[in-house]
Amino acid sequence: MCLFQSTARRLVSQVHCGLKASSSKKQKFCLEMARPSSNMADFREVFAKAKHIAIITGAGVSAESGVPTFRGAGGFWRKWQAQELATPGAFARNPSRVWEFYHYRREVMLSKHPNPAHIAIAECEKRLSKQGRSVVVITQNIDELHRKAGTKHLLEIHGSLFKTRCTSCGNVAANYKSPICPALAGKGAPDPDTEDAAIAVEDLPQCEEDGCNGLLRPHVVWFGEALDPGVLTAVEKELDICDLCLVVGTSSVVYPAAMFAPQVSARGVPVAEFNMETTPATNRFRFHFPGPCGTTLPPALARHETEIIS
Repeated sequence: MCLFQSTARRLVSQVHCGLKASSSKKQKFCLEMARPSSNMADFREVFAKAKHIAIITGAGVSAESGVPTFRGAGGFWRKWQAQELATPGAFARNPSRVWEFYHYRREVMLSKHPNPAHIAIAECEKRLSKQGRSVVVITQNIDELHRKAGTKHLLEIHGSLFKTRCTSCGNVAANYKSPICPALAGKGAPDPDTEDAAIAVEDLPQCEEDGCNGLLRPHVVWFGEALDPGVLTAVEKELDICDLCLVVGTSSVVYPAAMFAPQVSARGVPVAEFNMETTPATNRFRFHFPGPCGTTLPPALARHETEIIS
């Protein structure tokens, strides 16, 4: 097992999705590196030679599409922050309220569209695949905007708003119904004065597998839950072979995803961060490009003059 795999396994066994690692963990991954470069010409030279590119994306890439992040002082849905609703315990106590929250998020996302950053990534993947090169997107986002933009090689480490999982039989299925069930029609308003709909469990989304009818839950990784080991293994394999890594619109503080790029950088692979601000991991990377991802990423991933297009 490679260094990345063994470290990942140890950390994931200790830190569940959505939680920050202890300061000692952060110190362990801290590398003494020179201040990162913002020279786009230098990055473009590295990009032109890369054969396997891994792109790690977070909430920042979708914020430019108008997707609410539910973070910070204004990040409330009614009286609650996402961390209070996106947990197994919250769903067990009040599945109606949690489904109202996710119904609201699903309906919002159906009206959103990929921005130039999503499109640049998808177009880059399509173009490079014709040259025998590969691009994989490893995203913390659950909004499927990468999929809408046309990205094919996509690893959604936190799941998707548009998939459900049965709490009885475990079946996972894509679900784009609007509303997801009749009882949620018109529900989910985020205004703090809105009262809970108090929908009966039998009227909430139900499994459609023959003879099941179990209560469905969103197929997302909640706070306090571990990442899917199959998805994590796929991520490990991609990061083991990548020769260029991009970190796009992520704060680099939520583990285990926050350790992916630093571990890649630790083995000498160039890492480029595209973010509005610096992050705790910025000084570990070779490049940092500040500003909106929709502005900085398209020229970075555009066709290089040395590319041969068949």
